[in-house]
Amino acid sequence: MAHVDYYFSTISPFAYLSGTGLEDIMARHGVTVTYKPLDIIGLFERTGGTPPAQRHPSRQEYRLQELARVAKHNGLPINVKPAHFPTNAAPSSYAIIAAQSAGGGDLGKLVQTILRACWAEEKNIAEDDVVRACLSDAGFDPGLADSGMLQGAETYARNLEQAVEAGVFGSPFYVTDDDQRFWGQDRLPYLDLHLAGKL
Repeated sequence: MAHVDYYFSTISPFAYLSGTGLEDIMARHGVTVTYKPLDIIGLFERTGGTPPAQRHPSRQEYRLQELARVAKHNGLPINVKPAHFPTNAAPSSYAIIAAQSAGGGDLGKLVQTILRACWAEEKNIAEDDVVRACLSDAGFDPGLADSGMLQGAETYARNLEQAVEAGVFGSPFYVTDDDQRFWGQDRLPYLDLHLAGKL
């Protein structure tokens, strides 16, 4: 059975705009996935990336246009300048890590619920109450927001190291078990074809 490591940030707009694309591919091909939330700013620092606020104005302007276009194309609501961006991605990432370990809910839904809270619902995903609500909405114990802190912190740091080692430099980023790498939500069709043996 094929496997995909999914590296992403919970404050990544393009991870949000991927919607359920990865989960649809998982279901179609019987693929297993490990969700690996990480510190995107740390990743940029390690791999030569530039945080959005530090990019040239022309790049910043294009990014906002592109977010609006992709959201409209994918039928997803978005605020391209959300009230709580950037925010601390660690609490929501810890919750995803704890939920993946605990099981009992829909992990893909949890990830999308957190991303939607940031990019469409004007919620601060660094706040405990927001994270607990997202866990509950996805069928997980909301107490995981508190109980998974230590494991979450250790795994979060390890995810960054593994990402750098795997050649990851952005979010969302998908790495297959045969070391094929796909960057961006717009590369999901290529991932789909690769897993089907057609690319």
